Amino acid sequence: MSTGPTDRRPDAPAPAEAAPAVTAPADADAGSNAPPATPASAAAGAGGPAPADAARVPLRVVSYNIHSQRDDAAALASVVREAAPDVVIVQEAPRRFRWRQKSALLADSFGLVVAAGGLPSLGNLLLTSLRVRVTGTHCQRFPLTPGRHLRGAAYARCQVGGARFLLAGSHLATDPVERPGQAALLKRELAASDLPVVFGADLNEGPDGAAWGTVAAGLTDAAIAADAADRHTYSCTNPRRRIDALFVDPRVEVVGYDVVDTPTTRRASDHFPVLVDLLLPAG
Repeated sequence: MSTGPTDRRPDAPAPAEAAPAVTAPADADAGSNAPPATPASAAAGAGGPAPADAARVPLRVVSYNIHSQRDDAAALASVVREAAPDVVIVQEAPRRFRWRQKSALLADSFGLVVAAGGLPSLGNLLLTSLRVRVTGTHCQRFPLTPGRHLRGAAYARCQVGGARFLLAGSHLATDPVERPGQAALLKRELAASDLPVVFGADLNEGPDGAAWGTVAAGLTDAAIAADAADRHTYSCTNPRRRIDALFVDPRVEVVGYDVVDTPTTRRASDHFPVLVDLLLPAG
C-alpha cells in the first residue's frame, strides 16, 4: 500500500440495497451529446448496455470537478441528476468548516449519499446511489509541500449486483514538480487493490504528462477506449485541455463515454463532467 498516511475505516455491514425510483429525466439542453439519462440499472431495457452477457453488471459513473461549488448550484445539481449516475467521483468537494454537513447537502442535491472522502481526503468525495453497497472505505493524504495545498485521494470498496469494485478519486497538484510523486503514491494504492478499479481524477495535466502516464499504466483510459480522446474537459469557457479522466481495470468494459458540454454544464463549474457507462465483471 502507499507509504503516504491513510485513514481507514474497517469493512462494516452496509444497509440492504434499495432500488432507486426511476423517474423521467428533464429534457437535456439542446446540442448535448450526453447518453440518455437512464440509470445503469435500467439501461438494458432502455437502449443502454445490452444484457446479453449475464456475467456483466452495468454501472454509470460521473467524474466531476465542481469548482468548490463557486458557480450555479442549481445548474450543478441539475447536471448530475439528469445524468442519473450510480456513482459520482467529485473533486473540489467540501473540505473545511462543516465539511460533513456540506458534503451531505451536496449528495442530497444530487439524489445520492456520501460513501467516502471530504476533509480526510482533502476535497475528494465519493457519492453513490442506493443501488451501490459500500463495504469499506479509506482515505489517503499525500506529503505536504510547504506553501502548497494538501492533496489526497478517497477509496471505497463497493458492490453492485454480483460485481465488486474499488471506486477511487483524486485531484493532483497544479505544480508539475509535485505531481509525479503524488501519482506514484496514488498508483501504489490502486495497484494493491484486489478488486477491479474504477478511478476518476483531475490530474491537472494532459495525457502527455509524466504523472498521467504513471496513473494510466496498466489501466484503460475510458476516453481512448471510446475513441473520444479529442474531447476536452477544461475549461468550460475555453475548452482546450483533457485533464479530467476516468481509468478502469482492463476487466471492465467501457460501453459509453461523454464529456457533457451543454449550456447548463457551462454554468455549473469550470470543468465539464465526464460521464462513462461501464460493464463490470460479476463475481
